[in-house]
Amino acid sequence: MTPEASAQALTFASSDADYQAAMDAIQTAIAHVKTSREEERVELAADLDELSRMAEKLRAGRVEIAVFGEISTGKSALINALCGEQRASVNVRGGWTKDVWHVAWESAGYCVPGFEQSQLVLIDTPGLNEVDGANRAEMAHAAASRADLVLFVVDSDINDTEYRALVELASSNKPLLLILNKADLYSRDQLDDLLGVFRGPRLQGIVSPENVVTAQADPRELQYIIESADGRTRSEWRKPKPQVEEVRGRIIELLAAEGKALLALNAAIFAADKSDRMAALRVRYREAEAAQVIWSFAATKALVVAYNPVAVADVLGGIAVDASMVVTLGRIYGISISMKNARALATSIAKSAGLVTVFEALVSWASSAFKAVTVGFGSVLTHVPQGAAAGFGSYIVGQAARYYFQHGASWGDQSPKQVVTQILQNTDKQSVLNQLKTEILGKLAVNRHAADPKR
Repeated sequence: MTPEASAQALTFASSDADYQAAMDAIQTAIAHVKTSREEERVELAADLDELSRMAEKLRAGRVEIAVFGEISTGKSALINALCGEQRASVNVRGGWTKDVWHVAWESAGYCVPGFEQSQLVLIDTPGLNEVDGANRAEMAHAAASRADLVLFVVDSDINDTEYRALVELASSNKPLLLILNKADLYSRDQLDDLLGVFRGPRLQGIVSPENVVTAQADPRELQYIIESADGRTRSEWRKPKPQVEEVRGRIIELLAAEGKALLALNAAIFAADKSDRMAALRVRYREAEAAQVIWSFAATKALVVAYNPVAVADVLGGIAVDASMVVTLGRIYGISISMKNARALATSIAKSAGLVTVFEALVSWASSAFKAVTVGFGSVLTHVPQGAAAGFGSYIVGQAARYYFQHGASWGDQSPKQVVTQILQNTDKQSVLNQLKTEILGKLAVNRHAADPKR
């Protein structure tokens, strides 16, 4: 095998692996929706449908190309010219495209490697500046999120609306072609000036210079003077053929170079976005339950540590309570975690809390030592300070563990120490300690062994 053939085989193998990884990501996202709670599944019904359609798109090797632009820039005309026939609706009045249209591009002559029945689809979207455009803008955004390639059509210099749309589309990390349509309306010098602007600093980092192309999707009629054999002349208006080869050529060039990789990347980004939405929804639905669990375990730990008269056992009991809380929080957020891993996570968070847990440890071990010296009789004097310190430490562990599970059992872009520091800054320590002290003193005031606790 030649070096060139070996390199090509390696590229195909890598592309296949990326493709399978993207499919796995979509299937995982689908499974997460299906295993959500009933109220969450109801809200995620549309997302499940979109994920299923993305999986079908990926299996079929279907490339979707979304076409954007303002009213009357010639989006629909461009689609018709690329297809070689009237496929999309075109009208001289603005706002003709009322919905998102999917048009098969059979004449493109491209097939995704490994997918003999793969298809290219052109998606015509509503104009960016249409009246009552809120819903249409949402439809256009949905089309862009599914698309593998984006075409942005203009017919003059870019205005503020178009510039903002370009910036937003560029943030989707998909190939973006800027098409100057109606090029026949400009002189050669005017055309060169516009292309110079589009390929210059203004759009640097938004559109690559090589992705700026021209088109004449619906050329204006030209007047021809025809002279007959007898010397008489007559005028005749003729419509030139559309000129879209530069557009078609650049699209096929991009797809030939990385079509399969684009499909995989787009599907992976789509799955990640839907997973983020599911995580946010899950947090919203389960926030109150998680907060209640954290407070309940913090109070439990405060009482366990405070009431245990046995030295050392009180501290060990507190660690067990923290681990149980982490396991319970994981269950709330749909993430399974063993008691061993929960204990390790709780310990890691406690270490990240720094001085707070040092304070808790000093109070706990000092109180525990006092219990040992007094053979348990010193417990009465250590109830409140030791219990409150232990409960506050458990509260911080719970809040950090909740952040961990809310971010899919990872710390996201922050380290555990950063997260704990942020939680401490946002926590009213005095308020939490006072609540825990009230809890402990309330328990101390009650003799649970009495026949009538009120007496």
